[in-house]
Amino acid sequence: MQKQVVVIAGPAGSGKDSVIQEIVKRFTNAERVVTATTRAMRPGEKSGISYHFMTNDQFREEIEKGNILEYYYREKTDTYYGLYKPDIEDRIARGKVVLCQLQIVGARYVKEHYDATTFFIMPPSHDAFEARIRARAPMSDEEWAERAEFTRREIEKEAPWYDYRIANEDGKLQEAAQQVVDILVKEGYQLQS
Repeated sequence: MQKQVVVIAGPAGSGKDSVIQEIVKRFTNAERVVTATTRAMRPGEKSGISYHFMTNDQFREEIEKGNILEYYYREKTDTYYGLYKPDIEDRIARGKVVLCQLQIVGARYVKEHYDATTFFIMPPSHDAFEARIRARAPMSDEEWAERAEFTRREIEKEAPWYDYRIANEDGKLQEAAQQVVDILVKEGYQLQS
């Protein structure tokens, strides 16, 4: 059976989104899975392209039907986000290489059920990582300390589970994406330029 599902994970600010975007840009048969959410649609977004937009009740119904494979709930905003099975199944049926950005629970699920190859994108050096995170959103030293501790725990406890760990140093996105591509080819994925 041809391998089609890939997980790209990592802490906030590690560059996992950029790696996924780079692979999708390079290969005509690579697509990013579209997740489901209950947050309001923003200007310029389209349902089924940006996200699969649902109400909280619809989202919970989809969980009960087994169509939400992993999810998290943001209590502050009363919002759900999750991996939508019909989306991933449709992309597989069309012969696509499906790239998923998931937390560890979802990564384990797709590894088991879709034979996914999993990658953990490692953030750059501590100082470069701090500069990258602080450039994205202003935060206090206390908020940074909390973020840094969370990231340290992710790297220590979760990263070893993934099949591959890829460093994404500042200014070296192309190299990080190429490492992922080289591994996917070795793993038997059929990427088409």
